[in-house]
Amino acid sequence: MTFANHTVEKIGGTSMSKVHELRDSLLIGDSENPYGRVFVVSAFGGITNLLLEHKKSGQPGVYALFSNDDNAHGWLDALSDVAQAMREAHGVVLDHPADIHAADEFVRERIEGARSCLFDLQRLCSYGHFRLSDHMMDIRELLSGLGESHSAYVTTLMLQRAGVNARCVDLSGWRDESELTLEERITAGFDQVDFATELPIVTGYAQCTEGLMREFDRGYSEVTFANIAALTKAHEAIIHKEFHLSSADPKLVGADAVRKLGHTNYDVADQLSNLGMEAIHPKAAKILRKAGISLRVANAFEPKDPGTLIDEEAAETASVDIVTGLGVVALEVFEQDMVGVKGYDQQILEVLARHKVRIVSKGSNANTITHYLDAPLKAIRRVERDLVKAFPNAQVRINRLALVSVIGRSLDGLEVTERGLAALREGGVKCLAVQHVPGSVDVQFLAASDAEDKATTLLHRALVEDQAEAPSKQLKAA
Repeated sequence: MTFANHTVEKIGGTSMSKVHELRDSLLIGDSENPYGRVFVVSAFGGITNLLLEHKKSGQPGVYALFSNDDNAHGWLDALSDVAQAMREAHGVVLDHPADIHAADEFVRERIEGARSCLFDLQRLCSYGHFRLSDHMMDIRELLSGLGESHSAYVTTLMLQRAGVNARCVDLSGWRDESELTLEERITAGFDQVDFATELPIVTGYAQCTEGLMREFDRGYSEVTFANIAALTKAHEAIIHKEFHLSSADPKLVGADAVRKLGHTNYDVADQLSNLGMEAIHPKAAKILRKAGISLRVANAFEPKDPGTLIDEEAAETASVDIVTGLGVVALEVFEQDMVGVKGYDQQILEVLARHKVRIVSKGSNANTITHYLDAPLKAIRRVERDLVKAFPNAQVRINRLALVSVIGRSLDGLEVTERGLAALREGGVKCLAVQHVPGSVDVQFLAASDAEDKATTLLHRALVEDQAEAPSKQLKAA
């Protein structure tokens, strides 16, 4: 591995489905020298949903059907559907018959290999000494890798046909009997790569002894991306999305009203992740932050636009970067005897952790602890049952609320709480609670669940749009 002043860049699944449109503009670019970059790719859009389960609807894919199979072999049909979807995806991207044939053969070999593996595992587990449940995470890892291996291979074919010295770096460990850590897997994959003369196209999934799916599940590709950037000492890490990081959802507040962030820091990125609006997976951000590598989030279809830089720089002036909302469930535990007694909070946290419920925020006073949670209601009900058993004298209440957060690198002197409350009151939205930890990068406003969109719009107008108009009004007055 020969180091260079290179960048490591990631393309997401939705953009990957249009990678042929990005070939000349992003992957090759205007420069005569397209090298000095590494591209980490996700599977083509929708493929991972078919392999595992649909990320939003939960509709079962190959993995979910296999884990629940009672000899109906529904997963077989699902695997065939994956093969067809893969062929359709690369049929759009590739135009040379030889490349399409090579991609078809790649899909056939990988899908047949996966089918044989699943059959063999089923037969093995028909004996009493083996449990299918012991191997399901390995199956999830194997299936995940199929999507990224396919997209990396196809993208490499496309670039080679265009005259680029592209190299497919497959970190999925397909038919590899060696047991490597993530660092060893990346180091081995890049061992012979010359950044100055080659354009590596790398799988977002990396097979390793740590098991990326166990800790990160569907966020594994960004963790791979961040580790590659850190281990290869990249100059900058770049994530290409289909949109810019903006001050709010343009579909909600209007495309003319939002502004591109342009520059923010990792603290803000962490808050966005906490609210389900990920610029990058928080563990990936931690890796880049520790390595001293700045992150740029850019629009894949506007390659000349610098996008938004995320680093450790302090803000030159106080301003609101973004206003965003999230529907949460408020889990309130009231216990009259709580005051002055230690241990209540710890027991509640243990129950939440046991049921894998994500905490967005929390608040407490002498005898009440409230956690604002992002989880399905059925999981919350299980938590409620356990808490009632643990605290038989407590009152446990559950309410759906909207948590709207105003976030900025520096909010000093902006009077966000006062101005935000005034904007909500004037707009007819009742604020049920406000949370602001001194020195933090966000102020959280809680309102009724059906008021999320209106509250976001009102706060954005008061704290972003009006703030941006103020300097221009002053200029006109001068």
